[in-house]
Amino acid sequence: MKGKSMHVLAVLNRGGGTLRDLDTQALAARMEQIFTAAGHTIETRLAEGEDLVPCMREAAADERADVLLAGGGDGTVSLAASLVAHTDKALAVLPAGTMNLFARSLEIPLDLEEALTALASGEIRRVDIARANDRFFVHQFSIGMHPQLIRLRERMSFRSRIGKMMASVRTAFVTLARPASLKVSLDMGDAKILATTSSLAVTNNLYAEGQRLPFAERPDGGQLGIYVTRVRRRRDLLWLFLNMGIGRWRQNDQVEIHEATEVALTVPSQRRRFKCAIDGELCPLEQTTRIALHPGALAVLVPVVS
Repeated sequence: MKGKSMHVLAVLNRGGGTLRDLDTQALAARMEQIFTAAGHTIETRLAEGEDLVPCMREAAADERADVLLAGGGDGTVSLAASLVAHTDKALAVLPAGTMNLFARSLEIPLDLEEALTALASGEIRRVDIARANDRFFVHQFSIGMHPQLIRLRERMSFRSRIGKMMASVRTAFVTLARPASLKVSLDMGDAKILATTSSLAVTNNLYAEGQRLPFAERPDGGQLGIYVTRVRRRRDLLWLFLNMGIGRWRQNDQVEIHEATEVALTVPSQRRRFKCAIDGELCPLEQTTRIALHPGALAVLVPVVS
């Protein structure tokens, strides 16, 4: 769609990430200036809380729109992606969250002004999306320590992006002191694994090497990344986190890394004590979760590669 006029429907999550501290009306006006100057039309809708899901669904269903632009964190982006997967409607990501992991995979600038300018002159690509049972995700499905950390953080109060980051640091120390332990089985077709793990993640493509944050280097790589942590002692777990903090994903002896296009994860009856996290949102953990990659099923608006 590069070079063609697009009609963009933007939904901004006023309650998430950096947008809670911004004048979203002024941002919407600036978005209109940038996209209009590039030859496009844009409508912006503001939502938060319980209004976000119906607003996003209405925007995704609008047949006039070529692009659904989601402004917010990875959870907001994941919601939008799930609504346009397997369609010709493209997703545009305005990185206004805490981590902005999918935006990093798509090489979208993290500065809002720069991101809008890059998107307005961008092009359409098709990338992968994954599905856990009946729910799509763009980043990862996880059990163990990550959902534990999210659950603890949700009990804390914070009013800003920095506050959320500080809350994450505090909960990380609590989680390290009392790590989860789950018995799981993984069926990847040609390989089956039984493991006791403190943390397991299934990612939409493999993490980039040498990056402090866990995001996929190739969003169209065609493989699930399966990361199984087998750490027993707290000091080993701390060392693991330090290695991961400097992007050494493949240099951790305590982490098994597998690749597959499908995997069935089974957790015995102890699942009642645990949740899973799907793109940062806590969800019920089913006894069996079937995760599959959908190659090229998501159209995205991304900056033009020079």
